[in-house]
Amino acid sequence: MTILLIAEHNSNTLASSTLSALTAAQAMGNDVHILVAGKDIDTVVHEAAKAFGVSKVLCAEAEVYEQALAEPMADLVVHLCTAYSHIIAPSNSESKDFMPRVAALLDVGQVSDICDVLAADQFKRPIYAGNAITTVTVLDEKKVITVRASSFDEQIQQSEQVCAILPVDFIAKNTLSEWKKDDITQSERPELSSARCIVSGGRGVGSNESFALVEALADKLNAAVGASRAAVDAGFVSNNLQVGQTGKIVAPDLYMAFGISGAIQHLAGMKDSKVIVAVNKDEEAPIFQIADYGLVGDLFTVLPELTEKL
Repeated sequence: MTILLIAEHNSNTLASSTLSALTAAQAMGNDVHILVAGKDIDTVVHEAAKAFGVSKVLCAEAEVYEQALAEPMADLVVHLCTAYSHIIAPSNSESKDFMPRVAALLDVGQVSDICDVLAADQFKRPIYAGNAITTVTVLDEKKVITVRASSFDEQIQQSEQVCAILPVDFIAKNTLSEWKKDDITQSERPELSSARCIVSGGRGVGSNESFALVEALADKLNAAVGASRAAVDAGFVSNNLQVGQTGKIVAPDLYMAFGISGAIQHLAGMKDSKVIVAVNKDEEAPIFQIADYGLVGDLFTVLPELTEKL
């Protein structure tokens, strides 16, 4: 049983989500190949070749794969899939684009956001905004799967030997879509989806000026900054900081929520955090039901005092 893992990367390093997906892949079978597709990817390819438990790295280097557009990526994966029983990828904005197309071209179903591997053909995944976990048995000959990276430990062990690296000479043709540009907010803070500590603010913060209190605490803790959907919709911060079912799924060691009531869609994105700290002036706020530590109080008093004492 051979598994193809499609790597997430930035052309310089493998994303931590790829290493988490590798852990999931190794629970499905003992022969894992990694596909690295993109442009100027030599560094990533050699990093993948050192990953423990990987027997082969496929290098598809071409300009058409640089932005991981759905059409060329799907055509590439389908071209390579003959030898594989499982095709898996970390769940992210790119794989949410091309993996359904892969499944459609193969005429099979896709299992999205798995959070546990029970057997090679049986997985657990969240449903109903994370309020229930369903067990799915896949009957299709080829399994197309995306992995919720926060549910699996990163495979950080490296092999003493570099595995085989094979170039892929297939270059897909793409006439259906075109990449225009990336609008990326640059920040020196840790990346939200992989941060060990996250400080989040919600509607209760009140304004984008007041959100500076959240950012000040995050800087003291060397933490990432997050936000609820309500805070994003109110224009306090950009949507790339949104945590929740329609934002980013996170599971840090410490999640601190200020002025966040705890709507279902937000809880679905952060309830797997190891320690949850909540501050809200409403003692009936739903977030207190899952918080390890809760404080009923005014965040405008608590935040400056906490920041000052750290």
